[in-house]
Amino acid sequence: MTEEPCQCSDCQRFYKQHDRLIREFPTFKQQQELNWASIQSFRTLCTKVTDELQRQLSERASNQDISTEENHISEDEISEALDELESVNAYLYSIEALMERIFETKISNNIESKFKEVANELAPDPLNMDRLILNRLFHQTPDSTDKKNIN
Repeated sequence: MTEEPCQCSDCQRFYKQHDRLIREFPTFKQQQELNWASIQSFRTLCTKVTDELQRQLSERASNQDISTEENHISEDEISEALDELESVNAYLYSIEALMERIFETKISNNIESKFKEVANELAPDPLNMDRLILNRLFHQTPDSTDKKNIN
């Protein structure tokens, strides 16, 4: 028996994003580049936030008379976040090292074509006319589980 995909809003958002990334980046090389860019942007953002939090913490240490209104983030919260972000950055560096190994892999054009073919099967375009017709037909079916019988 196959397990049905989760229908919660978080999972549905993930499935849509997952399928969109497959549709928009259907080749091996595009997936390599997408993942590399994603890791780099995450690392850049985490590093920038870490630097900003460290700056705030050092300013507070040197300037104890800052009003409490300006301290909307507590020192404890900043310290905890800095510890967590240091771990995240370490993990991202590890992922980057693994990604470098993936970038060493080269795929022929014939295999890239297979990636595109499989991508179309995994994540067909939701706005494709055939898919829209099938969806409309499915939703008109009287025994569809998402329709309530109104009598």
